[in-house]
Amino acid sequence: MDLETGVPLPSRLHVGGGSSDGRRVHGADRYNGGRWKDMVLAYRTLGVVFGGLVTSPLYVYPSMNLKSPTEQDYLGIYGIMFWTLTLIGVVKYVCIALNADDHGEGGTFALYSLLCRHTNIGILPSKKADSVTNAAHANPSVGTEKRSRLGIFIERSMTARRIVLFIAILGMCMLIGDGILTPAISVLSAMDGLRGPLPSIHKFLIALFLLQKYGTARVSFLFSPIMASWTFTTPIIGVYSILRYYPGIFKAISPKYIVHFFLRNGKTGWQLLGGTALCITGSEAMFADLGHFNKRSIQIAFLFSIYPSLVLTYAGQTAYLIRNPNDHNDGFYKFVPGPVYWPMFTIATLAAIVASQSLISATFSVIKQSVVLDYFPRVKVVHTSQHKEGEVYSPETNYILMLLCVAVILGFGDGKELGNAFGVVVILVMLITTILLTLVMIIIWRIPIIVSALYFVPFSILEGAYASAVCTKILEGGWLPFAVSIVLAFIMFGWYYGRQRKLEYEMANKITLEWLGELLESSEIQRVPGLCFFYSNIQDGLTPILGHYIQNTRSLHRVTIFTTLRYLLVAKVAPNERIMITRLGLDGVYGCMIQYGYADFLNHGGDDFVTQVTNSLRAHIDNSSEGLSPAYVEEEISQLERAKEAGAVHVRGKTRFHVGKDTSLFDRILLGFYEFLHGNCRSALPALGIPLRQRLEIGMLYKA
Repeated sequence: MDLETGVPLPSRLHVGGGSSDGRRVHGADRYNGGRWKDMVLAYRTLGVVFGGLVTSPLYVYPSMNLKSPTEQDYLGIYGIMFWTLTLIGVVKYVCIALNADDHGEGGTFALYSLLCRHTNIGILPSKKADSVTNAAHANPSVGTEKRSRLGIFIERSMTARRIVLFIAILGMCMLIGDGILTPAISVLSAMDGLRGPLPSIHKFLIALFLLQKYGTARVSFLFSPIMASWTFTTPIIGVYSILRYYPGIFKAISPKYIVHFFLRNGKTGWQLLGGTALCITGSEAMFADLGHFNKRSIQIAFLFSIYPSLVLTYAGQTAYLIRNPNDHNDGFYKFVPGPVYWPMFTIATLAAIVASQSLISATFSVIKQSVVLDYFPRVKVVHTSQHKEGEVYSPETNYILMLLCVAVILGFGDGKELGNAFGVVVILVMLITTILLTLVMIIIWRIPIIVSALYFVPFSILEGAYASAVCTKILEGGWLPFAVSIVLAFIMFGWYYGRQRKLEYEMANKITLEWLGELLESSEIQRVPGLCFFYSNIQDGLTPILGHYIQNTRSLHRVTIFTTLRYLLVAKVAPNERIMITRLGLDGVYGCMIQYGYADFLNHGGDDFVTQVTNSLRAHIDNSSEGLSPAYVEEEISQLERAKEAGAVHVRGKTRFHVGKDTSLFDRILLGFYEFLHGNCRSALPALGIPLRQRLEIGMLYKA
């Protein structure tokens, strides 16, 4: 495996404050000093988190294939939408899912990461050990309390662990598909109000993506006024429509109208669920965007603005349609009163463009989470905030999303087909979240299975019914998210398979300290002057590249420091905990762990980096000299100084798989694909400002 040690690990270091239970204090919790500051942060969520959800009235009714609908049909449809918003939006996400964060991060892959940290269900060896270790560090009771039977079963069954990983990967792929479809369907639905040729709306979308590099805080400051205007004007029109057309609309809340709707319409009513499902689209962004804000701000925004806004807007739309039953293909603009039509059209168009932000931010988050767990090729992840670890931006991801969004808008002229595709991805993401959240309840929260079933059974039935309805639309546009998911899943599986094979090879061929000691005692091996930083990410043993290096150069530097860089989910690591030195029991051979947070600046220049490490090493030698003679300690320090003066070299590995004639066709395809991904992704070694003349790469072929 490459000695690329900057792969972020889901580790945690308790630095400077925090809560008593070991949970990391979120950067955004600086707003929790008072209710007013919580309200400010809740206001900011309008421009980022809820755009897709609150603009759903633009396309829900137009996406339905209604034929001669009656008053009773519309009452049943509104009842379904009301209870869907209440059960999934309020109960599932606001009351339950937002509590299942992983270091303040949300989303399906965060749930998987949370399970990996508390149980040994991860598949990549380096991640399994690290996850359990950090769970125990964060919570001393881990490992001492009685463990869940379900967790033990999944740990012991490789098949079960792979199924859980597959579910998490599918959820992540579907969420990214959601991020591609949200801007497309929102913009096309908004532009329906022109009833004419589409203007150059793509330029506005491109501008939206180009703004992402400025970070969530600045983007939310710019977009929140637009989404606030939409959120608070549409329910006013809804109330007007209710009073004018059908004041008794809220009787539809009674479940009897839903029952009568299905009894009267049968199979057709079931198929219409695919359209009503869109009323809750974007709710997954509440959970996936958690890392950009905090739980309390999202809860306040949803319960006191988004939820009542949607309930009133849909009620107003339905009231209008009851009196004008054949206007459902233009269900939003027709119910807007004439005098405010153009102002609302302007707001709707801007809101539809901004609506993309919720899933764009969510995509950045899930990509970062999967890179952290080493299940996705390394892409550049930029932390746009000094205070909030979850505020991230990925340039490569952003531009690929931009191209795909524009392609979808150009390719799908029919909003109904796009609505079918959108419904598939929305419901499947929710169903996957329900499954993973149930595992969290049973395994981590230790909620009895019977009580957990009270959550799982009704929500799986509800979302399963929706899923069965939308999957009938696969040939009518619903194939798109599956196509996107298959491509993404193949990328993730190819990367995961290659990383797993490399780790298996390294763990089977790792170098022990005993073997290294015997090798250094050989007269054939020379200890040459100088200081060597040998980068490795194997914490239990030494990388096979070390043996390859020594056997071919027949030498090792007089002072060799095996260095691992470890990324922690904190802003800045305390100076006294940044560099951790250990003696490895061999003359001139040491271990060094360099820990850094997302706001730490590592590019200090090669000489400064060497000075920091050697100073820490000198202090360690002085502080751990108990039982050693003063002369030995003085000689050890002197040896370090001479090595530093002779010059430093930084050695890292560059490995590839050797695909021979005896390699299976399956391995040839997947390992070849992995090598392609690996050759085109970012290096995991952070920029340390090391001069090129001090860098040395050692190549090695691993047998496939």
